[in-house]
Amino acid sequence: MSSLENNAHPSSEFQENLTLLREIYFFSGLPLETLKVFAYLCTREKYKPAEYIFQQGVDDGRAYYILEGEAQIERVVDGQATILRSCKNGEFLGGLTLLGDKRRLFSLKTVTEASCLVLSREKFNKTMEQFPNLMVKICRVLTDRIDSWEQRFLAERADQCGGCMHMLGVTLI
Repeated sequence: MSSLENNAHPSSEFQENLTLLREIYFFSGLPLETLKVFAYLCTREKYKPAEYIFQQGVDDGRAYYILEGEAQIERVVDGQATILRSCKNGEFLGGLTLLGDKRRLFSLKTVTEASCLVLSREKFNKTMEQFPNLMVKICRVLTDRIDSWEQRFLAERADQCGGCMHMLGVTLI
């Protein structure tokens, strides 16, 4: 297809949102009808460098998908901030926040200008009220994700963990 043909029918923000949601693990088990509702309800927000997208200790009730830019996850203990890792385009953060009241254990602070696709807990819950049988699918996806994380941690990091092994077992919950 030529670039002229591409520009003749630019994709809408709704269509882009729908495409992204289909790729995000959290939404992967949901039918197209539900994804369309979420795609419509998502907003896009821009952030300046050194701006907090969310902050530790606050329940903002929102999930974020980084569209552009870079941010860092940090945790403050006794007034000392520690950077845990960087997040870039394509990362989804805060899915559990959609499911219930949760104060953040970490902050997410931009390094560069950034933009995110955002879905609020309120909009998520109103949609799920229309499709209550889908919560089982979301729970399956989350349990699979948690199980995969713990298996990966045990395979890749257990020998480097030192005294943290007694803290594992989140899949036993």
